[in-house]
Amino acid sequence: MRWLREDAIRPWQYRSWIFPTDPDFAEKAGRVLDLYEGRWEGKLLHPATALSAPMRSPRSRRGGDPADAPASRRGRACQRVEHTYERGGALTYLAAWDVRRGRVFGRSEPKGGIEPFDRLVWQVMTKEPYASARRVFWIIDNGSSHRGQASIDRLQRRWPNLILVHTPIHASWLNQIEIYFSIVQRKVLTPTTLTRSPPSQGD
Repeated sequence: MRWLREDAIRPWQYRSWIFPTDPDFAEKAGRVLDLYEGRWEGKLLHPATALSAPMRSPRSRRGGDPADAPASRRGRACQRVEHTYERGGALTYLAAWDVRRGRVFGRSEPKGGIEPFDRLVWQVMTKEPYASARRVFWIIDNGSSHRGQASIDRLQRRWPNLILVHTPIHASWLNQIEIYFSIVQRKVLTPTTLTRSPPSQGD
């Protein structure tokens, strides 16, 4: 370990990034940013109703072990984790964030896909003020359960007041709910032992 620490090449430490390649990046990003300000097609929305809603990838759940030892301020720089554990399956967490009202709707599903995403939409769109709103904008990334014109047609057939607004490709960081997911990741899910579930069905 001493030799590795002294060496200039450290392959276990790396950073990655991705450049947005969407040819319509500026136009798509502009629509999203306008909605955050309560505007659509250059006009103020009264009231503005916009939701930010992708899904988080499946996460393994594992039971905690009393032998696990968290990092210590004195003497222990990293967390120690018992190698053996009990698997608890995996969950996909879906959530919608009302960017104007600061309200979160969330649900856990055994897996992702079109049907779980549609259940999240139903969970939101059957509640007020969304059920009777003239237009409800859903800001989403380009995940397989809701990308492309087919998803727009599918959802608008069921919810005529719903308008899907996709972020540019490789730019899901424009989606405000990613901030919420990062908070859940840091404060609810531990790095190795997912003994607590994210907020379940409800809002």
